[in-house]
Amino acid sequence: MGYVNLKDICQFIPPAQIVKTEGTWTPTLSGSLISEVRTAAAGGFYMFLPIKLPASHSARQCAKLKSVDIWYKVGVAAMADMAAVEVKKLTLPATGVAVSGAAYTAFTIDADHDTAAERKALGDHKMTLTFTDAPYLEDDEALIIVLTCEAAVTSVLTLLGAQVNYELRM
Repeated sequence: MGYVNLKDICQFIPPAQIVKTEGTWTPTLSGSLISEVRTAAAGGFYMFLPIKLPASHSARQCAKLKSVDIWYKVGVAAMADMAAVEVKKLTLPATGVAVSGAAYTAFTIDADHDTAAERKALGDHKMTLTFTDAPYLEDDEALIIVLTCEAAVTSVLTLLGAQVNYELRM
């Protein structure tokens, strides 16, 4: 039986698979570019980005999460705030036991996005979260990135998607 250890694998997450809690978002095709654009309006909202990778109950098997890249554009006016970038770990137990969640803190944000002022600025953005503990995903857990955002009255946020970078061992 063969063994596979692929060290440079990625999975794209389109903008439509990223949950947005508030605002008017429009799926947009402009030339060859597909995005979701939030109509300018003041208000707070979250974006929930699910990490969708193969998982296993066997230690050091399946997907080892290395990093996540998130592409977005802030137009017209800077966002009022992009205060928090968090990762939540959900534990999905057997019947009769409540699902639980906890903060997952073993990650860093690239130097161009490690402050709210950098994340909310006008322009094109590629924000990278690097997982310092490089977890293997287990079959009874899920990781979700949570972005806390506050749009200014004329801020237009264009979400282009994300890419999960991982190692695959099977």
